[in-house]
Amino acid sequence: MKKTDSESFSLIPLIPMNIENVSVSIELTNKILMERAEYYLNQGFEKYDSEDFQGAVADFTKAIAIVPDYAQGYYYRGVSNYDLKEYEKAINDFGKAIELDPSFSLALNNRGIARYDLKDYEGAIEDYTKAIEINPQFAFALNNRGVAKFESGKYTEAIEDYTRAIEIDPNYANAYNNRNNAKKALGDLTGAYSDFQYYINLKNNNSGYGNNEESNI
Repeated sequence: MKKTDSESFSLIPLIPMNIENVSVSIELTNKILMERAEYYLNQGFEKYDSEDFQGAVADFTKAIAIVPDYAQGYYYRGVSNYDLKEYEKAINDFGKAIELDPSFSLALNNRGIARYDLKDYEGAIEDYTKAIEINPQFAFALNNRGVAKFESGKYTEAIEDYTRAIEIDPNYANAYNNRNNAKKALGDLTGAYSDFQYYINLKNNNSGYGNNEESNI
């Protein structure tokens, strides 16, 4: 008798069960599930790159449905939700990524940016601080914490963060400009002018990280 498609096709090979094979079967199943999740993750990347953020969210959601503890899936869905200006959703997604991977400094930094955009400056500072504790060389997070401190009126502390970011990356144009603004707020016009000149020179040489005050998303 000719076999039907259902008789000849199986997504996950059936293995006779004993203690050793149970472990092999679980490992094989997890591998197949992860491959499916990565497929949707890559689909999401393509849609994100074409600025189809809604489509990207849909694909990252499919990846999460297949592997519910997929920290990367939540992280990238958070990035897409952020670009849709769905800041609360982005915060929830970054929070889930952090819950699954407490050392995920990028997720902490980006949750801080979303909180900053909702004017939750203290929450943003808390997230940036945790990101910096994980990665003390995280110049973006130092600059971003400085921005949040500046908005909170903590100008001296903001200058300290911008200075640390510049020490890590002397070509970080936006950190110079942000420090310029903080120095002006404290009446240090000479220091502000010097920083602004560095900023202009670096921008003319195409250094720095774009025109946004905050960096990473």
